[in-house]
Amino acid sequence: MTKLIVMLTYDDETVVKAREIFDTCKYLPVEYWGFKNIGLPKDQMKTLVKEMKAAGKTTFLEVVTLTEQSCREGAELAVECGFDFLMGTVFHQSVLTYCKEKNLRYLPFCGQVDGHPSILSGTPEEIAGSAAELEKAGCAGTDLLAYRHPDKPEETIRAVVKKVKFKVCVAGSVSSFDRIDLIRSINPWTFTIGTALFDGKFGPDKSFRGQLQYVVDYMNGKA
Repeated sequence: MTKLIVMLTYDDETVVKAREIFDTCKYLPVEYWGFKNIGLPKDQMKTLVKEMKAAGKTTFLEVVTLTEQSCREGAELAVECGFDFLMGTVFHQSVLTYCKEKNLRYLPFCGQVDGHPSILSGTPEEIAGSAAELEKAGCAGTDLLAYRHPDKPEETIRAVVKKVKFKVCVAGSVSSFDRIDLIRSINPWTFTIGTALFDGKFGPDKSFRGQLQYVVDYMNGKA
């Protein structure tokens, strides 16, 4: 069953009050939590990860960088802060090798990813082929920016999930119940929601906690 990763991010940056927001939500039945490598000082990132893990959460750092050096730096940051998963980055063998050495599970982008905010390009078949190459290389899974694809997000999710057996996370721009329903019908491993929770896209209570509670209830058939 597809699970939710809550991202304490807005417009691809970690929000300043991420720690306070997490504290209001940590008792909700959501296991997976994450944020970006930009927006908070490193010491605050470490503290937040520590608090997440103390609350029994599995943690994700998403890094949106392209060069080998910057991707490696993102992996090193993830290890230093104690994250369970590294999401994002363009795939580099050196980063995968480092992640395996440090027991950090690596979910790089599949397909061609460019720009900021990131845009995914290529046909669904090409993107699925890219995911298959990552699986063959030994990655734990892939970060699929399906709703950053300009033309065929749904077809892309279907193609990737059908092609591979490792973990597929649909990340970015999941901003409606229709998209949640579509993703869950295809059944990837996880999907992320961040900005849409801050923008009040779900339910009548516009607080972050209220939005998240509504999404959790909806996914559990209670809303």
